[in-house]
Amino acid sequence: MTEAQIKTYQHWRIEKNADGIVWLYIDKADSSANVLSRPVLDELDVILGDFQAQRPRGVIIASGKKNGFIAGADVNEFTTLSSSADGLRLVRHAQNVLDRLESLPCPTIAVIHGFCLGGGLELALACRYRIADDDASTKIGLPEVRLGIHPGFGGTVRATRLVGALAAMDLMLSGKALNARAAKKIGLIDHAVPKRQLHYAATTMIKHPPTPFRLAGWRAWTNHKLVRPVLATMFRRQVRKHARPDHYPAPYAIIDVWEKYGDDAEIMQKEEAASVAQLVMGDTAQSLIRVFKLQEHLKSLGKNGSFVPKHVHVIGGGVMGGDIAAWCAQRGLQVTLQDRKHETLARVMKRAHDLYKKTLKHPRLVQAAMDRLMPDKDGMGLGRADVIIEAVFEDIDAKQALYRDIEPKIRPDALLATNTSSIPLDILNKALARPERLVGLHFFNPVSKMQLVEIVKGEVTDPEVCKQAAAFARYIDRLPLPVASTPGFLVNRVLMPYLIEAVLLESEGVPAPVIDKAALDFGMPMGPIDLADTVGLDICLSVADILAKNFGSTVPERLQELVKAGRLGKKTGQGFYAYKGDERIAPQVDKNYSAPADLQDRLILRMLNEAVACLREGVVENADFLDAGIVFGTGFAPFRGGPMHYIQGQGVEHFKRRLKELEARYGARFAMDAGWADLNPNNDI
Repeated sequence: MTEAQIKTYQHWRIEKNADGIVWLYIDKADSSANVLSRPVLDELDVILGDFQAQRPRGVIIASGKKNGFIAGADVNEFTTLSSSADGLRLVRHAQNVLDRLESLPCPTIAVIHGFCLGGGLELALACRYRIADDDASTKIGLPEVRLGIHPGFGGTVRATRLVGALAAMDLMLSGKALNARAAKKIGLIDHAVPKRQLHYAATTMIKHPPTPFRLAGWRAWTNHKLVRPVLATMFRRQVRKHARPDHYPAPYAIIDVWEKYGDDAEIMQKEEAASVAQLVMGDTAQSLIRVFKLQEHLKSLGKNGSFVPKHVHVIGGGVMGGDIAAWCAQRGLQVTLQDRKHETLARVMKRAHDLYKKTLKHPRLVQAAMDRLMPDKDGMGLGRADVIIEAVFEDIDAKQALYRDIEPKIRPDALLATNTSSIPLDILNKALARPERLVGLHFFNPVSKMQLVEIVKGEVTDPEVCKQAAAFARYIDRLPLPVASTPGFLVNRVLMPYLIEAVLLESEGVPAPVIDKAALDFGMPMGPIDLADTVGLDICLSVADILAKNFGSTVPERLQELVKAGRLGKKTGQGFYAYKGDERIAPQVDKNYSAPADLQDRLILRMLNEAVACLREGVVENADFLDAGIVFGTGFAPFRGGPMHYIQGQGVEHFKRRLKELEARYGARFAMDAGWADLNPNNDI
C-alpha cells in the first residue's frame, strides 16, 4: 500500500489496493466506539460522492476499532433536538446518505465484528452484502425500541424487504441482538466466518460477486398488502403482552408504518422518518434515552484495566451464592464454590446446568461453562482466588466467624466481598484484621437477569478496593452502583416500603391481583405481591426487620404470620399466591369489586418518599445514581426515567400535597421526608 493509496478523513480512512478495491474504515475521532453522528454521516456523504464519480471495483466498509463495527446513531444528538422538525431533518439526512450508499454502481460489503446495532445495522443493510465474524462477541440487531423510537435510517424498509416481516418484526419489536450464525440463518447477513477469514471472504466477494440474496416463497408473501393486516393484528397482540401502547408507543408505530405503507419503499421510508421524529420528542423516548445514558455512565465506573480477575471463590451455596457462582463461570471465570453440604453443591450444579442449556444452548459451550464451575466443599480454592464472595445467610455472627476463619488463608491482594443485602459493612468488618479490604457486592435475584450490583462502601473501605469491585462487576457484565453502607443500602431501602404497603393493602382486604395490577398499570415489570413471593417472604421479613430496627418502621403482622406458617412464596409453593410448579395460581377477583381510588398512590408514594430520604442522607452520590439504581435494581418503570426524574416531570409540589393527604388519612408512614424541602419546586433537582 503506497501513501497515495491512503486517504484519511477525521472519522474515516480510505485504503485502495492494487485490484481497485476500496476499504473504507470508520474510526470515529475521540470516541471509544463508532456511532453515526451528524459529522460522521456528513463525511460519509462526501466520500460516497467521490465513489460515484471514481467507480471503484468494489467498496468494503469495516471498523477501525477493535471493539465493534458501529454501535448505532449518536444518542446524544437526540437530546439536543428542539422540535420534531429538527428530528425529521436529522433522520432524513441519514436516510439520504444511506440511500446514496445503496445506489453505488459497484459491489458494497459491510464487514462486521463485535457490535453492529441500530444505525450500524441500518448502514450494513444499505450495502449489497454483509459478512460477519462468527465469534460470540458479534451482536447484530435493531434495539431502537429500547430507546423509545424505532429504526429511522431506512431500517424498517430494508429489514422487512430482506428477511421478511416475521423475522424483521421479531428483531425490531423485541430489540434483541443476534449472533452471526443466527443472523445468517434468517438471511440478515450473507456469511458468518472466523475473524481471520473476513478479509479474504470480503475480497473474494468483490472479485466474484454472487447474486444478492432475494426474499422468496412464503417469506416474500409476508409483506403482501393482503397479508399485512392479518400479521399486524398478530404483532400487536404479541406486543401487548409485554408493553402497553400508552407506556411504550414505539413498537406499535413500527407496525403501523409497515402495515400502511409496506407496498412502497419510498413512501414507507418517509413515514418511517416522520414517525421517529415524532417519537423522539416524546416523554417516553426522552426518559428511555436518559436511562440509556445512565447505564453507560455506570459502565464507565468499572473501567480499571489493572484489575483482571481470573478465579472467583464463592462461599455459600444457597440461591444467591450458587447463582453468583454460576453466572461468573458463564462469563468465563474459573469458579470454586464452597458449602458445607454435598447436597447443596449438587443442587447448584444442576441449576447451573439448566441455566447454561437455556442461555448458551450449544452443548460445547454448556460443557465449557460447567468445567469452569467447581464444587469445593473444603475451600481448597480459597487461597488461589482473585475474588472471594461471601454469600452465607444474613446473620452477623455467622458472617464474622467466617471472616476470622478465612482472612489468614486468602491472598493479601485478593478482593474480599460480601453479598449481604442489608447489614452495614462497618458491623461486619470488625471481625477483620484489615477492615478496609471488605467491600459489598450486592447482587439481586435472579442474578442471571438483574443487571445491577450495588458496590457498598463502608466508612473504612479502601477506595481502591471499591474501584476493583466495580471493575469486577463490569468484567461479569453487570452495572456497578456505588452506595453508602447504610441499612438496606439503596435498592432494598427504597423497595421495602413499597412492598410493605402492598402487604398492608392485602391485609385490609384488597385482593392481591388488584394490588399487582395497580403496579403494572404504573409501569412496574412485576406487581409487589408477586415480587415478594418471588424473592421469598422470609427474605422480605429479614430485610424488613433490619430496616424496622434502624428506621422505626413497623413490620406487618400478615407478613410475619405467613413466614411462621412456612408459606414463603414461590419456593415453597404457597405464599400470598399458590403455585403449581413455576405457574402462579391467582385467585379470581369479583368482577364487581372496586379498588380503592388511592391504591396506586399508596404504593408509589411510599417508594418516592424513601427515594427522597436516601438522596438527602447521601446513600448515593446524586439523583442520577439514585434513578439508575432504582430502574436497574427494581425495574421501576423505565419509561418514567427513574423516581427523581418522575418527580421532576410531575412536579414536586404535586407530590408534597399528595403525601400530606395520605398522612392525614393513613398516619405517620406517609410523613413527608425532610428531603422534599431541598427539592426545587420548579422541577430542578
